[in-house]
Amino acid sequence: MDRLLEMQTFCTVVEAGSFVAASENLGMSKAAVSRYVSELESRLGVRLLQRTTRRLSLTGEGEVFYVRCRELLAGVEEAEAEITSRNDVARGTLRVNAPVSFGISHLAPLWGEFHARYPDVELSIDLSDRLVDIVEEGFDLAIRIATLQSSTLVSRRITSTRLIACASPDYVATHGAPSKPEDLASHRIIGYSNFTTGNDWPFEGPDGSISARVRPWMYANNGETCCAAAVVGQGIVLQPGFLVHKDLEAGRLVELMPDYRSTELGVYAVYPTRKFVTPKVRALVDYLVSAFPDSL
Repeated sequence: MDRLLEMQTFCTVVEAGSFVAASENLGMSKAAVSRYVSELESRLGVRLLQRTTRRLSLTGEGEVFYVRCRELLAGVEEAEAEITSRNDVARGTLRVNAPVSFGISHLAPLWGEFHARYPDVELSIDLSDRLVDIVEEGFDLAIRIATLQSSTLVSRRITSTRLIACASPDYVATHGAPSKPEDLASHRIIGYSNFTTGNDWPFEGPDGSISARVRPWMYANNGETCCAAAVVGQGIVLQPGFLVHKDLEAGRLVELMPDYRSTELGVYAVYPTRKFVTPKVRALVDYLVSAFPDSL
């Protein structure tokens, strides 16, 4: 039996979360998918997946084998792409991870045009606000909105956005507006649980950098949820401009503490460090850079 096909089938089952979904992704029957995985386990002499009626999960051996399989399959894909790239044709499945709100509001409208330019590229878009390991989880590229730290990944800036502290006019009328970051300690705060700085909100003011410790009454791991709560007067949020600009323009939110600016975040395309960048990845990165303005 083809060992690479066994590995590909096993990895697809893990990533799809079920044999049925994997069979659809691979274009083969559920019975064939199950047979490939069962024969792989039999040949290795270990159980790779725990199967219940509700879900699949990796065993300890399965976790180790999945990581190694992903590395090997990525190497095969890279070798094939290096040969075919002599024609510089972007083709194949392109797995992209992106934050939920940004993926819906700013990336989704672009996918149709990208596909029209590169019809041989099949897009697989995964939206998640958690920080994925793009190598271990088999992504070709991820979009990250952050102040990037040193990394083994290659990154290219697409655009930037600024965090803005804001609240609804009703909230300001009822509770008043903070004039400086220290005032936030006495206000109702809607916290974003994925902030790398936690409950410390950074600002640059007339006297330099300042970090304000806030005490949120609620947290959400999605920026749109935070903004929706702020619009109906539930508190103050610190969210990126691309999320709040329409509410600010419409007057549903007002910017607070205009003398204090918060962090400028880059929007980056990140992908694994490799000597060779596949044409499909290069095509998408170039397209995204050209599609966005300098800042949002």
